[in-house]
This record gives sequence, C-alpha cells and structure tokens, in this order.
Amino acid sequence: MADFTEAIKAALLVLLIISATAAATAKKTLPAIIIFSSFSLIMAVVWALLESPDLAITEAAVGAGVSGVLFFMAYRRMGMMSGGKGDDENGKEDDDEHKG
Repeated sequence: MADFTEAIKAALLVLLIISATAAATAKKTLPAIIIFSSFSLIMAVVWALLESPDLAITEAAVGAGVSGVLFFMAYRRMGMMSGGKGDDENGKEDDDEHKG
C-alpha cells in the first residue's frame, strides 16, 4: 500500500510540473486559465495526501474556485469570450450606439 501511495504522489508531482509549465507557456489566455485551475486542484489533492486537510480545502476553494472564477470574469470582461460587451467576433468595437 505504501508503494502505491508513493507512486500516486510521484505521478501528481509530475502532473504539477507539467501543468505549471503548460500554464506559463500557453499562448492563449483561456487554456492558461483552465490549466492554472487544474494545477490548483492537483495541488489540493497533494495537500490532502500529505495529511493537511486545511490547506487542501483552502487550495481548492481559493486556488481553483475563487481565482478561477475571477480569471474567467476578467477574461469575459475583456471581451475575449463570446458574449462580451462591445466587441464583435473580430475583436473590433461595435460603435453602432455612438453613430449619429
């Protein structure tokens, strides 16, 4: 059983390194946000395996939950996501309201 737990910890460590690298090198914003949220969830599992449930809950709630929601809201507010105000699909401002 101890070998199995160590194998899981090693696999999670590899996933953490991969997700951190992928988030830092992502060329587009939305995939970077998703990868960052997955990094936080993996880190929460690592904290739980290290028998630190308070840190695991905090990491899941703040790292993946609140931060992820705030990143998505900022992403949408910038008009990069469909449904954003003031931008069409080409990223140009829609000035129909301001034309006289």
